[in-house]
Parts: sequence; C-alpha cells; structure tokens
Amino acid sequence: MAGFTLELNDDQKQLRDWLHGFAAEVIRPAAAEWDEREETPWPVIQEAAKAGIYSLDFYAQQYFDPTGLGIPIALEELFWGDAGIALSIVGTGLAAVGVLANGTEEQIGTWVPQMYGDADDVRLAAFCSSEPDAGSDVGAMRTRAVYCRATDEWVLNGTKTWVTNGGIAHVHVVVAVVDPECGSKGHASFIVPPGTAGLSQGQKFKKHGIRASHTAEVVLDDVRIPGHCLLGGKERLDERLARARETARETACEAAGTPSERVKNAAMATFEASRPAVGAMAVGTARAAYEIALDYAGTRTQFGRPVIDNQGIAFQLADMRTRIDAARLLVWRASWMAAAGKPFTSAEGSMSKLYASETAKDVTARAIQILGGNGFTREYPVERMHRDAAIYTIFEGTSEIQRLVIARTLSGLPIR
Repeated sequence: MAGFTLELNDDQKQLRDWLHGFAAEVIRPAAAEWDEREETPWPVIQEAAKAGIYSLDFYAQQYFDPTGLGIPIALEELFWGDAGIALSIVGTGLAAVGVLANGTEEQIGTWVPQMYGDADDVRLAAFCSSEPDAGSDVGAMRTRAVYCRATDEWVLNGTKTWVTNGGIAHVHVVVAVVDPECGSKGHASFIVPPGTAGLSQGQKFKKHGIRASHTAEVVLDDVRIPGHCLLGGKERLDERLARARETARETACEAAGTPSERVKNAAMATFEASRPAVGAMAVGTARAAYEIALDYAGTRTQFGRPVIDNQGIAFQLADMRTRIDAARLLVWRASWMAAAGKPFTSAEGSMSKLYASETAKDVTARAIQILGGNGFTREYPVERMHRDAAIYTIFEGTSEIQRLVIARTLSGLPIR
C-alpha cells in the first residue's frame, strides 16, 4: 500500500505534462468549434487514439497506479482542455468499467476491445443506467430483462436517458431489472452487441453545456440478446438473487432504520465509487477558468494600472485558487483511500465530488465577472467553461444527493 503524499513521482509528472500538452495543442484549439456544432468530435477522439490516450491500456495503467492518483491527474488535465471534448474521450470508460466490474474474463476479453476499436477504426461504448423516472432513485428503475429459457435469450424493454454516446455507440451496456422483488439487488447488466434489432436512439438532448459530448435516450423495444451477454453469467446471477432473498430480514432492518453493517457497506460502495473522478473533472474546468482570469487581470489595465491591483479582483483570485487547491486535495485523498482499500467512513468520496463541483461553478462564475463584458461573450472561453461546470453538480449524483449521503453516513442512518 502506497503512503499518502502530495509529491508526485517522476512517472506522474510525465503523465501530467504529456496530457497537458495534448490538451493545450489538440483539445483546446478545437473546443469552441465542437461546442457550437454540438456533435461528437470524432477527429479529436481519433487523435487521442493515435496518441494512446483513447485506449483501455491507458486507463488501466492509471487505474492500477498504487497511489490512486493516476486517474485524477489524467482527468484534471483533459478537462482543463475542454469538458465537452474530454467527456467524449473518456465516456466509453463508463461502459468499460461496467464490464470490468461485472463481467467474466471471457466477456472482458471479447467486449472491452470492441468498445475502443483502434486509431484507424475508432469506436464508442455507452453505459445505460438512468431512466426518465429513475436517476438518483435507482430503486425506481423500470427497464426489464426477461429470460427465455427455450432460446437462451434475454429480452429487454424500456427507455434509458442521459446516456453518453447513447445510440451512436458500437456497444451498449444496459442495466435492467431481473427481479423486482429484490429491489436494487435485483438488477443486472447486459451487453447489447452492435446491430442488435430493437435498440434505437431516442431524443438527442440539446444541452446547456458539455455540448461536444453526445447525450441521448436509448429505446429498448423487445431487444433480444444471447444468454452469454448477461455480464457475469446466469449462474452467478442466480446465486446473487438467492443471497438477496436470504437477506430480506436485513433489508427489513434497514427500512426500519437499523441497517446491518454489511448492508451499509454495500450501499456506501455503490454511492461512493465514481465520485472522486468527477471531482477531478471539475477541478480541471475550474483551474482552466482561474488561469484565464488570472492572466486577464494581470494584463488588462483600467485607470492606468492592471485590474489585479484592485483588492476586489485580487481577493477573488485568492479565493478561487484556494478553493481549487482544497478541492484537489479532497479528490486526491478520496482517490488514495480507494486505492489503499480504506473505507469511506465519512463519505469522503461524496465530499470530494460535492466540493469540487460547487467549486467549478463558483470559480467559472467569478472568472466571467473578472473579465467583465468580455467574459460574457463567446470570444473568451470562460463563458463556455461556466456552462460546462453546471453539469458537475448534477450528474453522478446531484449536490443535494451528495449532502444526503454525507449526512446519513455521519449520522449512521441508512442510505436509500
């Protein structure tokens, strides 16, 4: 287990500098164009694939960094370049993680490479979980998967929403209900192979920010997939459902407000797993806006002196930098704890996501104010960064959900 340190090693510094160069030279110059087009930036993703950034190997190397800092370092630099394009580059990772976490070795070896393709044939994947009536409330999920024993097929029906790469992906990973009586434990994940009949793109969303990232509904209408597309396999699912039924007593205790320690830990792991990564994205966006505002304040003159000489501006910059550094430290702490196997006994993952996402909104708004009228125009990127920052307090659990998780963790109450 690596000890916690704020000093990056040589490999981490090289990673940071390499990705910063890619973000500065490839991502940022293309950001305004693809934001206006509101389309997937295929040429930039292809450049990322050629550089080795858009690949399973790259993310696996960062994931297995024993300090836990590889992923947050990478995400901060990419999102410093542009949030919309960066999300298009990393969005496939959501589906890949779903397969890596739940699939068999054979499924991982078969499907994950197809999610990325290669530099000459770039492909995307989509993770389909949220629904029109089931976002943070996963217990309200309605998409059903029914097993047909005669044909060894699963039949999926339902609608997924807010899906990154939804409908344009080569491979879709879909979370569906297989046993409604087991609640969230009655869910399973399925691979929907490319070209499967019945899967279609629904509404494509016209978004306030991250507009270079494709977000759409995915409609599942009698989608029939082979039995081997159930992640983990039927035998493992049956065993898990049997255990879920056996723990009905513990679930009843949880509903009464006295959850067992095992149930609490399972819920905490579900809520906390991806929070620090989103926090790192938010830190990248906040840092980008702060740096632009700092440079502007140092070069823009009013009344014969740089505007940074005014305390009203200088103090705002001081607060912005302080919040960014504090957010990064929370993200790094949670990332290190996860890599070290330390439990989030105080919801440290949610803390990092909450503070970093709120910081991104605050810092980008202050950047616009410092730039004045220029900040309100699309001639300067802080306007786009402010629009992008709004998503961090919404996806992967809203700020309100983060506060609920933190409060319930501290009080010992169950997380529903």
